[in-house]
Amino acid sequence: MNIDPNLQASYAAAAELIDAADALILCAGAGMGIDSGLPDFRGAGGFWNAYPALGRARIHFEDIASPDAFRDDPSLAWGFYGHRLKLYRETVPHAGFTLLKNIADRMPLGSFVFTSNVDGQFQRAGFSEQCIVECHGSIHFLQCLRHCKDALWSADDFFPEIDEDSGRLINSPPLCPHCGALARPAILMFGDYGWEDRRERIQSAWFSTWRRQIDYPVVIELGAGTAIPSVRIFSHNQHCPVIRVNPTDWHVPLNNGVGLPVGALTGIKGICKALGLQSNANRE
Repeated sequence: MNIDPNLQASYAAAAELIDAADALILCAGAGMGIDSGLPDFRGAGGFWNAYPALGRARIHFEDIASPDAFRDDPSLAWGFYGHRLKLYRETVPHAGFTLLKNIADRMPLGSFVFTSNVDGQFQRAGFSEQCIVECHGSIHFLQCLRHCKDALWSADDFFPEIDEDSGRLINSPPLCPHCGALARPAILMFGDYGWEDRRERIQSAWFSTWRRQIDYPVVIELGAGTAIPSVRIFSHNQHCPVIRVNPTDWHVPLNNGVGLPVGALTGIKGICKALGLQSNANRE
């Protein structure tokens, strides 16, 4: 397939930025998971298409992704998050994760991941746990809804069973091992003043220690939107060139990087080809 000459030039420019850098910062938003088959929650239509029971009840993402939902309707809240937990456990990261790791392994001073995704896909793809910041937490950890202690624990022993028609949890929800109250995912939700962020603070400290050793990093930003701009703000705060891969909002400030108007996997493959990693980039 022929590539648009302007896009081909952008891939070449991205490869030059990577070759000139001493380290790689990977910044990923929700668009990174679409090529793995994960649902896109952009807009009520996309969210309700993924969760028709919530659509029939006209419940928006912001309503169910809230600590209040666990207080008001625990079986529905855990139906939503239990379904997501099962989905993320079963999802195989797309080939772009491996290709990114191949690029990262070439960097003289290594790489770090910053992501707003709570799915744990970077860990599943082989990225080191000590080199990932999950700025919104992880669905694979739990905390007390009452926040009785500053404690997190693994969700590995919780196996949710969901009624597909109602979207509700039909087995017992997880409970806090300290006080017996309802547990919730250790994720930053909407209107959330009780998120236990200790794990994120440790991850951020690891990043800060690593970042102080880096002089000339480059950011590859993948699928990060503007509605919740956590990832974009982080990218710009690195004060280094940004390679932005985004099919709808790909522009970068003048002379501060390269914009690639494509999806994550397509963009990663194009960058790999420009770096001379074409044989790897053709893997699915």
